[in-house]
Amino acid sequence: MKIELGQYGIFQIGALTTPDMAKEIEALGFTTLWVAAMPVDLAGIDELLEATSTLVVATDILNIWYGDPAIAAAAYHRISTRFPGRFWLGLGVGHREQTQQFAKPLAATKAYLDGLDAAGVPVEGRGLAALGPKMLELAASRTGGAVPYLVTPEHTRLAREALGPSLLLAPEQKVLLDPDPARARETARPRVTAAYLKLANYTNSLRRLGFTDEDLSGDGSDRLLDSLVAHGDAATISARLGEHLAAGANHVAIQVITGATVEHPDFPGIELPSYDDEILAVYRALAAELF
Repeated sequence: MKIELGQYGIFQIGALTTPDMAKEIEALGFTTLWVAAMPVDLAGIDELLEATSTLVVATDILNIWYGDPAIAAAAYHRISTRFPGRFWLGLGVGHREQTQQFAKPLAATKAYLDGLDAAGVPVEGRGLAALGPKMLELAASRTGGAVPYLVTPEHTRLAREALGPSLLLAPEQKVLLDPDPARARETARPRVTAAYLKLANYTNSLRRLGFTDEDLSGDGSDRLLDSLVAHGDAATISARLGEHLAAGANHVAIQVITGATVEHPDFPGIELPSYDDEILAVYRALAAELF
């Protein structure tokens, strides 16, 4: 069964997402809730689906180093049996700098997919957080699509070429609702530089897209920030999200940045959006523009 993601979804950290938030996200018109940093048994996803009626919940992403693929497969079957057509398993290999077990990422991902195959997880029910050409090729041959993170519309164009016309492509896009460019960059910069510019998977991907050492050094250039974080009013952000669709995406996973933050539950020192009234107000403003 091919999953219908719709055009726009919301990205949140799973551990910080409640059933009431899922209800509000669905009510606003967003069709998919992307939950990050989930445990291998996918605990908590059932409750989000129980609280909603049509919302798709997808992992973005389940780190393959977090546990045995047999456990993930059992969780997939548990959820998809109870909620057919409403769950998609996004997988990723994580980062050498954050994962002690990290080694031979392409081979490790293939082995994980072998485990899912053996446990009967359908190809169309899963996707990869693919950035580079080899991982995109693997996504095209052994999954239902790709969920690239920290990318630009140009990456979306290249990913669509690699995946072919029929597979799902759902890039993540960071957005910040603030019409003042300087203030928006000031808010966004620590969220991009502290979290991502020390991770080789991302910096290598950004270099392939044409960013230079100057862009990636220190706190990152304004050009880099403006490319990775769509900021401005709701209409400006909507137009930027539409660039991904025009470049070949089926769906865009929207990650809202605000000034309010909390510490990442898995990586101390990394700040995440605080899911409070401020971020819900941004969801409402975007929904009014998008739908």
